Amino acid sequence: MVYITARHMEGGFRHEHIARVRWRNPGDGATGENSRQEMVDWINNKGEAYVTDGQRQIRVHVVRATPPYIQTYADGVWTDNLLALPTF
Repeated sequence: MVYITARHMEGGFRHEHIARVRWRNPGDGATGENSRQEMVDWINNKGEAYVTDGQRQIRVHVVRATPPYIQTYADGVWTDNLLALPTF
């Protein structure tokens, strides 16, 4: 599991334009940066990603589009938690 902590946008301001993300593994403290496609592949094949505000965890899902992108989904609704993260 990782927490996505920041995002880099290219070509627009919607979820489809998240080009890169930074993340932190709360288990071992490791940090990293990956492209959107790398994060899509990781979520699809290996693990879970979340956004956290320190109290709640909101899971990041892969939206099946062309190309696929990531977005949070909470309480049965697609949400903008990723867009609320700091940019880099």
